[in-house]
Amino acid sequence: MKQLVQNMRNGKTEIREIPVTSPSKGMALIRNACSLVSAGTERLVADFAEKNLVEKAASRPDLVKQVVEKARREGIISSLDAALNRLDRPMYPGYSAAGTIVEVGNGMTGFSVGDRVACGGGNYAVHAEYCTVPRNLIVKIPDNVSFEEAGFATLGAVAIHGFRLSAPQLNESVLVIGLGLLGLMTVQIAKAAGCRVMGMDLRSDRLEVAKALGVETSSREELLSKIPAFTRGYGVDHVLICAGSQDNDTIELAANACRNRGSIVAIGAVGLDLPRRPFYDKEIRFVVSRSYGPGRYDHTYEEEGVDYPIGYVRWTENRNMESFLDLISSRKISLAPLITHVFPVEQAHLAYKLIKGESDQQYLGVLITYPQVESSEPIHQPIRLRPPSPPQPIVTGIIGAGNYASATFLPLLKPKPQDVTLKSIASNRGASAREAAEKYGFELAEVNSDAILEDPAINTVAILTRHDLHSDLVIRALGNGKHVYCEKPIALSLKQLQQVYAVYRDHLDQVLMVGFNRRFAPLTTQLMELLAEAEEPVAINYTVNAGFIPASHWVQDPEQGGGRILGEACHMIDLVSFIARSRAVQVSTVGLPNLGVYSDDNVNIQLKFKNGSIASINYLANGEKAYPKEILKVFCAGRTLVLNDFRTLEQWFNGSKTSHRSAIKADKGHRLSWNSFLNAIRKGGELPIPAEEIFQSSLATIAALESLSSNEPVSIPDISTLFQ
Repeated sequence: MKQLVQNMRNGKTEIREIPVTSPSKGMALIRNACSLVSAGTERLVADFAEKNLVEKAASRPDLVKQVVEKARREGIISSLDAALNRLDRPMYPGYSAAGTIVEVGNGMTGFSVGDRVACGGGNYAVHAEYCTVPRNLIVKIPDNVSFEEAGFATLGAVAIHGFRLSAPQLNESVLVIGLGLLGLMTVQIAKAAGCRVMGMDLRSDRLEVAKALGVETSSREELLSKIPAFTRGYGVDHVLICAGSQDNDTIELAANACRNRGSIVAIGAVGLDLPRRPFYDKEIRFVVSRSYGPGRYDHTYEEEGVDYPIGYVRWTENRNMESFLDLISSRKISLAPLITHVFPVEQAHLAYKLIKGESDQQYLGVLITYPQVESSEPIHQPIRLRPPSPPQPIVTGIIGAGNYASATFLPLLKPKPQDVTLKSIASNRGASAREAAEKYGFELAEVNSDAILEDPAINTVAILTRHDLHSDLVIRALGNGKHVYCEKPIALSLKQLQQVYAVYRDHLDQVLMVGFNRRFAPLTTQLMELLAEAEEPVAINYTVNAGFIPASHWVQDPEQGGGRILGEACHMIDLVSFIARSRAVQVSTVGLPNLGVYSDDNVNIQLKFKNGSIASINYLANGEKAYPKEILKVFCAGRTLVLNDFRTLEQWFNGSKTSHRSAIKADKGHRLSWNSFLNAIRKGGELPIPAEEIFQSSLATIAALESLSSNEPVSIPDISTLFQ
């Protein structure tokens, strides 16, 4: 399919061929008929993308601060690499579209194939021939509403939500400041609700459009002189700001126009340095409107499809979209005068030239249209980027192209060894697969992991998806005779771990690897060399300043991410087990109260090992970001070793101190971990991480979570006896 893509490094937009994604659970695949270009939001993003690095830094000091804090923790080079990697990842603009459902995912209710629908949401209702959208961001289109009209539904919901926040009553006066596309919809909504409406704008052509819609208008210069007659001398009941402005003039104007104890709602992005005197004297109520309405930015509502009961939340973002379409259907809102430009998808880049001011043409509603011709070709086809390579000993398929893959794993594939073929990469977001395939040299971009798992030419698979898919993908890959590298964790439950272990025991000739990379870090290797002559048990104290992740993040979802103990603390449990050179036999976990903020991610994990070693892991989300993330201390046989964020290693021994430093930047062993996996495939024999240690560390992690739940120590059996 064709999709509009924006380069965040230089701002360039282009149309690219992207594989079409299959709808996931609770989602629908929609063949777009049209999508609306948001001149405000999309122009701001485009303007930012076109800036050079210095200009980007000047315009976003908050992001610069994050990079500086990361540099303090992890070093300048790794932080700069991470920042540039983010800029190298393109944007997929668009958030308001309309089309026809062609497929529905499992659990999708209320919609069927063939339904005409409007849809919304950034990263969902994108400028593309097809898009996959969750159910709470989809509404059916009335029969007498065209696709072109329905394409405005999301922006219409923004206007409706801002209007509702003012809580207007019948025949109250409403002033709309800014008569761009959003403002011209807002004046019609206020008029349809029985309010007396005045619109103000700096441009005469927009004032003329508003007049044609039956709205009283005013220029900036005349506004305050017109307000008394319009409001019988009281001032307007409600001011809705739909303008975009960096200065404070708009908010001051709104306050001067407003009546005593009236309301002001900022729908557009304006300066918010509120002048105290008019707000105090009139006791004005001021609200900043948040997008489409209740449900916006709520993961449970938008992505999981959990609706708010209508008795408690009358107007959700979904019901606001429905309401807007109802107003169009009853002809209380007219959009035809607002549509100024329509571009076929092949010319979508011209829409961006228009909104960025590279043309002298004036515009309001800008639509992108898509072909509606039925095709006999299958929808879900891979995109071939390179001709097939000659067969090599290692033919690789990658499943997953999200944040971890793009920021950490995929860069490990360069430079590519001569005996490795990068054949396919799959992602449930086809755009991410295409981006990664092109950047790292894969032959095919896929959206279906089955194509990789069932391809007999692929003998090596790396699994980089969200955690809930890991165990099933590992089982299927092993069952199809492939070597497997799985980014941790390998399982989210004891049952899943048992299933993976059982399949692995039947495929011992294949290499199974889990990305416990910290044991491969160069400074970890030096630490183990310093401990080589010490035969007595060790005591380990490991502090992890993990940082806060909100409960809404997928990692914190018990079903999808498994929480941070399973998702990340497994790294720490594996590393202390490796340093102890023994398996854990008991774990005791205690945690701080969550206080409605945290998600069982402030914990102390105490481990006892078969050889007598002990380890204490403090995994904490409540610390200061500027403090180092990981500090590991080992006490053994008169030695004290301190590993600081994999950047430095210090040893105190025989009254002296020696120091070691990682070359150039912090190295947590990701590259050595992957290369060790490839070498094991080439040479056979011993696995980079013995399978028993992979499963033992995983079992200990699951037991740590069980101990936290039960508030009791948990014994950890030998993996081989547990799964006989």
